[in-house]
Amino acid sequence: MSAPPTPPEAHPGTPPGPDPVTDLIRWAAFSCVLVPVVLLWCGTSLAGAAGTALGLAAVTAACRLLLRRSERGARLLAEEGAPQRGRHHRTGPGAHRGGRRSGGNTPAG
Repeated sequence: MSAPPTPPEAHPGTPPGPDPVTDLIRWAAFSCVLVPVVLLWCGTSLAGAAGTALGLAAVTAACRLLLRRSERGARLLAEEGAPQRGRHHRTGPGAHRGGRRSGGNTPAG
């Protein structure tokens, strides 16, 4: 019996697997075309459908920019070896809300 084949990522020089951001942008571009077509089919004016298409294209472009920027920032943090903190994983002083504070419990003023 032969050994099972290794996954494609294990071979050097092969491209990585599908990029989820690229797939998301492809679906968004598809909707930028599909939504105006459906609007025209339902009786909306050509100007209204065109405006909708332009609005969806602008939102898609902004989301793509933000996703790529976030992806690049995460990659830079991983390369630097910096600890990655999630939304609720704060560190350092003042990390915990509530608790005891010095200075008493009197109202200000």
